[in-house]
Amino acid sequence: MKTALVTGAARGIGLATTRLFLENGWQVSMIDRDEDELDRAAAPLDHVAAIPADVSDPDAALRLVAETLDRFGAIDALVNNAGVADFGPIEETTFERWRRVMATNLDGPFLVSQAATPALKRTKGAIVNIGTSKAAVIHLTLQQAVELGEYGIRVNAVAPGPVRTKLAMAVHTQDIIDAYHDALPLNRYGSEREIAEAIVFLCSDRASFITGQCLAADGGFEAAGIGLPALRK
Repeated sequence: MKTALVTGAARGIGLATTRLFLENGWQVSMIDRDEDELDRAAAPLDHVAAIPADVSDPDAALRLVAETLDRFGAIDALVNNAGVADFGPIEETTFERWRRVMATNLDGPFLVSQAATPALKRTKGAIVNIGTSKAAVIHLTLQQAVELGEYGIRVNAVAPGPVRTKLAMAVHTQDIIDAYHDALPLNRYGSEREIAEAIVFLCSDRASFITGQCLAADGGFEAAGIGLPALRK
């Protein structure tokens, strides 16, 4: 049985990804810093280990990998999904707010990938980074793909479009929701399951020759600059 390590697994895309891995016969190490929510999410699930940890802490990154190996013996896929959202104008964004976002969204994927690399070398495993702080994470993905490819480790990113997660709904006003619906060719938000499908595919053997890519699971948002919305009606 293969093992996936999923960060930010207590809710949203991370929990949906965990459930899809389980449906596909994997076992999952579920990581989240919200211990209570993590325990609630993991309680009804079989073949999981719930490990509370903050991915922005270097010591915690090493610990969560070690605990995963102690429980399951191997890591076949790492999904760096943990993320925080904080939007605001440049002039009003304090350095503390900046660091809070980057610590989880960028430092986290770097630290956990680094800690998991020895285990992934042994399994010729896969990493999928979720493009939260997008530009930086996507370029980190490219560097990881080039550097780790010689060990058989594939590294890709998934860039989600708007998804009705608790995180998104906390920061999306009705005006933002309406604007997304107008801008997206599919005219709707995505579901957590739809993003999970992209993640699990990239972790699977079906994606065995895919690395260094960013898959936009976004309802066509990236392509929406081609053609005015009025011309699509």
